[in-house]
Amino acid sequence: MKQNKKAWLGAIALGMLATAAQAEYPERPINMIIPFSAGGATDISARMIAAPLGATVGKPLVMANVDGAGGATGSVAAKNAKPDGYTMIFARVGSHTVSPAMKATLPYTLDDFRFVTVYEINPVACAVAASSDINSMDDLIAKAREGGTSYSSSGVGSLLHIAAVMVLDEFGIEEPLKQVTHIPQKGGGAAATAVLNGTVTFVCTNSSALASYVTNGLLRPLMVTTEEPIPGFDAPTIKDLDKPALAALVGWTGIAGPAGLPDDIAEQWGGWMKTATDDQKFRESMEKLGSVIELMSPEDANTFIRAQYETFKALAEKLGMRVEG
Repeated sequence: MKQNKKAWLGAIALGMLATAAQAEYPERPINMIIPFSAGGATDISARMIAAPLGATVGKPLVMANVDGAGGATGSVAAKNAKPDGYTMIFARVGSHTVSPAMKATLPYTLDDFRFVTVYEINPVACAVAASSDINSMDDLIAKAREGGTSYSSSGVGSLLHIAAVMVLDEFGIEEPLKQVTHIPQKGGGAAATAVLNGTVTFVCTNSSALASYVTNGLLRPLMVTTEEPIPGFDAPTIKDLDKPALAALVGWTGIAGPAGLPDDIAEQWGGWMKTATDDQKFRESMEKLGSVIELMSPEDANTFIRAQYETFKALAEKLGMRVEG
């Protein structure tokens, strides 16, 4: 009887210790993986949120660019980390919806992660050179049907790649992979430049990547994938064009941990991000870049990402866009 009582008391003590340890999270710095190189959209977003987020968390955030293989290298590092909240990753649309949807041999799946938030949305805009005789989506689609048109991207299997194809498909271009030529470039900046210098006809990319070109009168936006107009973009919305399916076509940045991340830690991150994204300096800085700050709860983030993944996967399978590697 005494032995049973000792065991029972020991179990209570262990439970109290575990609860205390859990309540102390975080008790040390948190490693934050940025799966893309310095200076890119993910890196800029991550480092802008780092100051208000770090102040809210109360422990240092150790930011590390673990780039390579289109975000796969850093994603695998996060996937293999212990799910204790001390290694998290800044997930991005390319690495965590486009690549899983399009790349058959990717060394991870969505099920390898638990998303604690999506906090930044980047609407997509399609644009042509300001000197082009294409003035509307109707003009672009008519040209595409005639043949001889092309689009740029930041690479096969990128958001820019699937964006252009999805737009063409939604506007009724049959076999868009054959009808319109894809000319991949070395990065998003080069994709926009290819439109400027006449190498390609059009590009569909994050509105933030096109904002300066549009403001300076170098590129002409033809549409934006939002229901409401985007400041600075004098172009029809998907509501104007009656293309609601294109609402899924947006860039985003979020934060995730490995699968198995406990509920309480995920919820704690949700609270931290609410405080961090309410920071006025952060919001103003991101909005100047064309981003929309839209905070999602852990549950909403997982639902949103899964829905976008399923949309992209269905398109890739329908058109035969699945690629190896």
